[in-house]
Amino acid sequence: MAFRPLHDRVLVRRIESDEVTAGGIIIPDSAQEKPSEGEIIAVGGGARREDGVLEPMNVAVGDRILFGKYAGTEVKLDGEDLIIMKESDILGTLG
Repeated sequence: MAFRPLHDRVLVRRIESDEVTAGGIIIPDSAQEKPSEGEIIAVGGGARREDGVLEPMNVAVGDRILFGKYAGTEVKLDGEDLIIMKESDILGTLG
Protein backbone atom coordinates (compact mmCIF):
# COMPACT_ATOMS: atom_id res chain seq x y z
CA MET A 1 0.00 0.00 0.00
CA ALA A 2 1.39 3.40 -0.95
CA PHE A 3 -0.81 5.64 1.20
CA ARG A 4 0.85 8.26 3.41
CA PRO A 5 -1.31 10.43 5.69
CA LEU A 6 -0.61 14.16 5.65
CA HIS A 7 0.13 16.50 8.56
CA ASP A 8 -1.21 15.23 11.90
CA ARG A 9 -3.26 12.32 10.54
CA VAL A 10 -2.80 8.60 11.09
CA LEU A 11 -4.04 5.48 9.28
CA VAL A 12 -5.53 2.90 11.65
CA ARG A 13 -6.57 -0.75 11.30
CA ARG A 14 -9.31 -1.80 13.72
CA ILE A 15 -8.50 -4.65 16.08
CA GLU A 16 -11.52 -6.93 16.14
CA SER A 17 -12.92 -8.00 19.49
CA ASP A 18 -14.05 -11.49 20.46
CA GLU A 19 -17.42 -12.57 19.13
CA VAL A 20 -18.15 -14.81 22.13
CA THR A 21 -18.80 -13.53 25.66
CA ALA A 22 -17.05 -14.96 28.72
CA GLY A 23 -20.19 -17.03 29.39
CA GLY A 24 -20.02 -18.59 25.92
CA ILE A 25 -22.81 -16.55 24.29
CA ILE A 26 -22.15 -15.87 20.61
CA ILE A 27 -22.86 -12.25 19.65
CA PRO A 28 -24.30 -11.79 16.13
CA ASP A 29 -22.62 -9.26 13.81
CA SER A 30 -25.69 -7.02 13.84
CA ALA A 31 -25.51 -6.61 17.64
CA GLN A 32 -21.77 -6.01 17.91
CA GLU A 33 -20.43 -2.53 18.44
CA LYS A 34 -17.45 -1.46 16.38
CA PRO A 35 -14.32 -1.73 18.52
CA SER A 36 -12.57 1.45 19.50
CA GLU A 37 -9.15 -0.16 19.56
CA GLY A 38 -6.74 -0.19 16.65
CA GLU A 39 -3.20 -0.40 15.38
CA ILE A 40 -1.48 2.48 13.60
CA ILE A 41 -0.18 1.43 10.19
CA ALA A 42 0.91 4.84 8.80
CA VAL A 43 1.69 8.24 10.35
CA GLY A 44 1.86 11.73 8.85
CA GLY A 45 4.79 14.10 9.34
CA GLY A 46 3.18 16.23 12.05
CA ALA A 47 1.29 19.50 12.31
CA ARG A 48 2.73 22.97 11.80
CA ARG A 49 2.23 25.48 14.57
CA GLU A 50 1.34 29.09 13.82
CA ASP A 51 5.01 30.09 14.08
CA GLY A 52 5.89 27.53 11.34
CA VAL A 53 7.62 24.99 13.60
CA LEU A 54 6.80 21.34 12.86
CA GLU A 55 5.17 19.66 15.88
CA PRO A 56 6.24 15.97 15.87
CA MET A 57 3.71 13.15 16.27
CA ASN A 58 3.32 11.46 19.66
CA VAL A 59 2.42 8.10 18.11
CA ALA A 60 4.31 5.78 15.78
CA VAL A 61 3.60 2.93 13.37
CA GLY A 62 2.73 -0.23 15.30
CA ASP A 63 1.26 1.55 18.37
CA ARG A 64 -2.02 0.12 19.69
CA ILE A 65 -4.46 2.92 20.42
CA LEU A 66 -7.92 3.68 21.79
CA PHE A 67 -10.13 6.13 19.93
CA GLY A 68 -13.66 7.49 20.11
CA LYS A 69 -16.59 5.56 18.67
CA TYR A 70 -17.21 8.06 15.85
CA ALA A 71 -13.60 9.22 15.35
CA GLY A 72 -12.07 9.50 11.91
CA THR A 73 -13.18 8.73 8.38
CA GLU A 74 -13.61 5.14 7.24
CA VAL A 75 -11.93 4.29 3.92
CA LYS A 76 -11.29 1.13 1.92
CA LEU A 77 -7.72 0.73 0.65
CA ASP A 78 -6.56 -2.43 -1.14
CA GLY A 79 -9.81 -4.15 -0.08
CA GLU A 80 -9.22 -3.47 3.62
CA ASP A 81 -11.42 -1.26 5.83
CA LEU A 82 -9.22 1.37 7.51
CA ILE A 83 -9.72 4.67 9.36
CA ILE A 84 -7.98 7.99 8.76
CA MET A 85 -8.06 10.20 11.85
CA LYS A 86 -6.31 13.18 13.37
CA GLU A 87 -3.89 12.57 16.19
CA SER A 88 -6.17 14.60 18.47
CA ASP A 89 -8.93 11.94 18.00
CA ILE A 90 -6.72 9.36 19.70
CA LEU A 91 -7.58 8.91 23.38
CA GLY A 92 -4.42 7.04 24.36
CA THR A 93 -2.02 4.21 23.64
CA LEU A 94 -2.06 0.67 25.02
CA GLY A 95 0.96 -1.25 26.27
